[in-house]
Amino acid sequence: MAEIDDLLAIMARLRDPERGCPWDVAQDFSSIAPYTIEEAYEVADAIGRGDMQDLRDELGDLLLQVVFHARMAEEAGHFTFADVAAAINDKMVRRHPHVFGDAASQADAEAQLANWEELKRQERAASGDADTSVLAGITRGLPEWQRAVKLQKRAATLGFDWPGPAPVIAKLHEEIEEVRVEFDAVAAGDEGARDRLEDELGDVLFVVANLTRHGKVDFGAALRRANAKFERRFRRMEQLAAGEGVDLSSLTLEAQDAYWNRAKAEEKTT
Repeated sequence: MAEIDDLLAIMARLRDPERGCPWDVAQDFSSIAPYTIEEAYEVADAIGRGDMQDLRDELGDLLLQVVFHARMAEEAGHFTFADVAAAINDKMVRRHPHVFGDAASQADAEAQLANWEELKRQERAASGDADTSVLAGITRGLPEWQRAVKLQKRAATLGFDWPGPAPVIAKLHEEIEEVRVEFDAVAAGDEGARDRLEDELGDVLFVVANLTRHGKVDFGAALRRANAKFERRFRRMEQLAAGEGVDLSSLTLEAQDAYWNRAKAEEKTT
């Protein structure tokens, strides 16, 4: 596509040591990586909002990140953008033998996912990877909540999983009680309690991730929804208080909570 060629040419010009942009020239893989992650989240946000025009723009921003990394790799003699495209083309064909090869069609999406993981395992073994654990290949570069879900899914392929949500909820109550104990220990001045508190809070978050998996709910989407709800209601609190000439920061928590409840009640009525 001509547009892809144009984008590659633009990036090459931006990275030109003599005629390019000083900021773009100064970047490396490590400095660009956070932007790559940020753009992926902005794509997810546009999808969550159902904004197709914004999704188009955010996908462009994400594509730019791929082009940026590929350009830096080409400059260093590692690979080119064409190599990136060729590698993913090969991978997609290789991992879909039921579509591009002679393998039998998969019964459903779950069966296909299991087959996908098996193909990945075979690829790792063929490449000489000595890690034979069912947890092998789960990157540490993922957000930790996402890595938690992947670890749980992999373990579940061997049958190491709760039979349903009920025991997970029971485990969550157990972990919350352990958190309460450590909070009390911190308040009592126990020097080792804060480290134990971090450990117990991690257990709570891990169990919550497990609960979202059993409920077939995306952890990230659920948290984005909670964040959006909080922001929406808090902004409405500010509006209500300002409309009455009240400074929220001057109020007690109880009085602030009254504004919160008003904002919440408005949502329910509308």
